[in-house]
Amino acid sequence: MEKIRVGVVGLGHRGRELLKLSAEFDCVEIAAACDILPRNWYEQQWLSAAPLSDMFPKTVFYEDYDRMLDEANLDVVIVETGADIHAEFCVKGLERNINVLSDIPNVASLKEAELLWKASQKSEAIISTGANPNYQKFTFLLNDFYNKGLLGNPYCMEAEYIHWSLPSSKERKHLNENGDWRKLLIPIRYCTHSLGPLLSILDEPLRKATCFGTGYHSDEPSEVKKDDMMCAQFQTDSGVVVRLMRNGRCRAQVQHHNYRVFGTEGYMERMERMGKAVIRYNSMRELSTSMKEIGGEYMPPAYAGNEKATGHGGMDYAMLDYFYKAILEGTGAPISLKQGLEMTLPGIYAEESAKRDGKVLRMKYPWDEDWTCEIED
Repeated sequence: MEKIRVGVVGLGHRGRELLKLSAEFDCVEIAAACDILPRNWYEQQWLSAAPLSDMFPKTVFYEDYDRMLDEANLDVVIVETGADIHAEFCVKGLERNINVLSDIPNVASLKEAELLWKASQKSEAIISTGANPNYQKFTFLLNDFYNKGLLGNPYCMEAEYIHWSLPSSKERKHLNENGDWRKLLIPIRYCTHSLGPLLSILDEPLRKATCFGTGYHSDEPSEVKKDDMMCAQFQTDSGVVVRLMRNGRCRAQVQHHNYRVFGTEGYMERMERMGKAVIRYNSMRELSTSMKEIGGEYMPPAYAGNEKATGHGGMDYAMLDYFYKAILEGTGAPISLKQGLEMTLPGIYAEESAKRDGKVLRMKYPWDEDWTCEIED
């Protein structure tokens, strides 16, 4: 193919950003865009230099997603709808043998997981999981550290995703402008940013889940009295423990993403504090076993110095670069649907565990022989 014909569905903040960033690739043609709100295409949005319709005059805008898929002759569709409604859009693309880049979480229920998995198995196209934290500097360094044997076998890992923006902040108002998913989604369900990098060095899925929530502690009116904070603990069949703390509203200016990985031969962490992020590590296999410290910026090492590498500190550009290269070279998805579901479904099981007062639940996946869409007692 001369150009990868790309369509984007969902023109909220992230959809607009990935559309504009995709246009930076010489191999890409932005053929179509879709949103149920025409103003997202024709009007200037928050911090946008100009309306998308002015920036992409040759791109065809649709309000109807099925019509876009049927008429636009797409090679790729990027699904950037609300985080609670990705699966249906992905399935429709795969059924038409259009390659899909799905934002995360991939699905919102076990039934959706089954439908999406079956659609991916029947399709001639690929579906890649758009988990941009898997492209951050920490993830690349962690995998290199592990592959060199400097970490040994991981036996305990921790992550936290603490969003500090206040309910009245301009950022929160901006992020909520095109939908309610950020206000309504249960915190632990948005677990992929945290689990993705950690699971990248495990050769087995998480199998047990338990979770507790703190309750709702705000005077704000809310349709859903969701927990301010949720703490989940997962375990693999071999005994690796993964602990996750997640919230969507913090009253202190605490930073976002922290990770700690304990291995039999070494240790690595990424910590953000007071606007500064650092990565620390040590290994019993090195001559000096003292703790080393380097910068913890998001920029993937291979993209440092690339002026085009923008979007969440360069992670978005790296994600798109890996994906478009896979399309051109005919290789598999950079982050497969299987990997995406392994970092998505634990959040669904954890939410159910919290509803059952922290009951330990056994997790299953659509490729398991004993798979079922029902969470068993």
